[in-house]
Amino acid sequence: MALTVDDSGWLVEARRRASPNYDARPSGTPIDALVVHGMTVPPGMFGHGHIEALFTNTLDARRNALFAALAEIRVSAHAVIERTGRLTQYVGFDQRAWHAGVSNLAGRERVNDFSIGIELEGTDDCVYTPAQYRVLITLVRCLQAHYPAITRARIIGHEDIAPARKTDPGPAFDWAALFAGLTRGG
Repeated sequence: MALTVDDSGWLVEARRRASPNYDARPSGTPIDALVVHGMTVPPGMFGHGHIEALFTNTLDARRNALFAALAEIRVSAHAVIERTGRLTQYVGFDQRAWHAGVSNLAGRERVNDFSIGIELEGTDDCVYTPAQYRVLITLVRCLQAHYPAITRARIIGHEDIAPARKTDPGPAFDWAALFAGLTRGG
């Protein structure tokens, strides 16, 4: 699978579901970081479309007690890679998605301002799927070609920018596999 970012910051080949949870990046701010996240809604349950509902503000608070607490939260990521490898984009990469929250990277606060957020459907302690790694590697290569300031050193986990609050993508995420895949040809 090849991926291409169009002139408006959207992947040509990905499924699109626009989230209302974004805004403009500060003027003149280069995109120079990529944050890998891991999440499920509710925790540990996969393949139910609840991440999409959360990111599009359509989560039905009546379906689950956890949903009631999440229903008023306004969050998004630029893209989500499901367990099957299906890739959905929610926010154009040139826009600021609301994925990092209170965060700091190398002394710079407000990581949303200069980063792209990629969610993997998963949990800290559940091994991510080979399909997710394949799609993530392809996506990161595409993003690095389009945004060359996203170097290997600027690909980090949510846990790295908000260590007091977040633990994702967690110990089940294989950073070595990601970086080995990025260095291999193709």
